Amino acid sequence: MQKLAALAGVSARTLRYYDAIGLLAAPKNASGYRLYGTAEVDRLQQILFYRELGFGLGDIAKLLDDPHFNEAEALSEYRRQLIDKRSRLDLLIHTVETTISAKKGESDMNDHEKFEGFKDKMVEGNEAAYSGGIREKYGDKIMDASNAKMLKMDEE
Repeated sequence: MQKLAALAGVSARTLRYYDAIGLLAAPKNASGYRLYGTAEVDRLQQILFYRELGFGLGDIAKLLDDPHFNEAEALSEYRRQLIDKRSRLDLLIHTVETTISAKKGESDMNDHEKFEGFKDKMVEGNEAAYSGGIREKYGDKIMDASNAKMLKMDEE
């Protein structure tokens, strides 16, 4: 357990808790020590991926225990979300760098540029607030086009 905890960057207590709630059950040997094989290591990786995305442990358990759960598809989706997150962070970093340059008098920055890095958050907030049926009502293609249009809006 200590080796896996150190490898994964979690505490042994966390592993014991995951075992206690049935999220990461590991078989035990005759001495009562938990035996973590490839399946348990892979499941812990999935748990940590979903924790990083902000999922609760109950939701993670439902997801991973779903008989239709496809690990390869889940990893592809996780990768896509990380790329999206990186793109948002890159845009925010660029906005901060441009702001620093403008504050030092090295460049000019218009009002539109000051808030460019926050549009993604607005789209993300709208998706979260209205996800209850708007995509079902209008379809992914229309919603994606609408979000893209919002991201391209300028001051006018």
